[in-house]
Amino acid sequence: MTNLLRNVLLFSALLALGACAASAPAASSVAPAPDTTRRAAVAPAPEDLSRYRPVFPAPRPTTIPPGSGARTAVPPTNQVNAQVEQRLRDQAYTNQNVKYAQGFRILAYIGLERDQAMAVRRAVISRYPEETDYLTFKQPVYRLWIGDYLTRLEAEQAMLRIRPLAPKAELEPTQVVLNKTTF
Repeated sequence: MTNLLRNVLLFSALLALGACAASAPAASSVAPAPDTTRRAAVAPAPEDLSRYRPVFPAPRPTTIPPGSGARTAVPPTNQVNAQVEQRLRDQAYTNQNVKYAQGFRILAYIGLERDQAMAVRRAVISRYPEETDYLTFKQPVYRLWIGDYLTRLEAEQAMLRIRPLAPKAELEPTQVVLNKTTF
């Protein structure tokens, strides 16, 4: 058994050494000595490419009649037909009925103590009264969310402001209430 193990180990070592060998023979065993003599740097003469460059005639100058101004506005005619107008009105009506959108809120507190949740809420609201807060209780956990942000960038900026008041605050994607007065 030990003979077999020794043979297997020798064979695998032989294969490993064979794999490490060079795949192509070297060109010569003696490398030429590097040239250490200093020569003056001679730059080759630049090639003249002017005959290959395209030549365009100069543009004729345009003259603007005096008193006409640089631009004259042309009033649009028949730009929106009745069908497009009706579809725009329908879309505006539909948009008025939208109350929620996908956005972000800051989870400022999650825990078992109501007093601590209310303390964080008071600290945030006293410092930033324009922020909306949502306090929920699902036994036995209190959760305090701050704000309605449509983009992650807005939410990250608000979280930087709120982080000193709620050190464990984190962002959560959720449905947020749209404030129609800002649109």
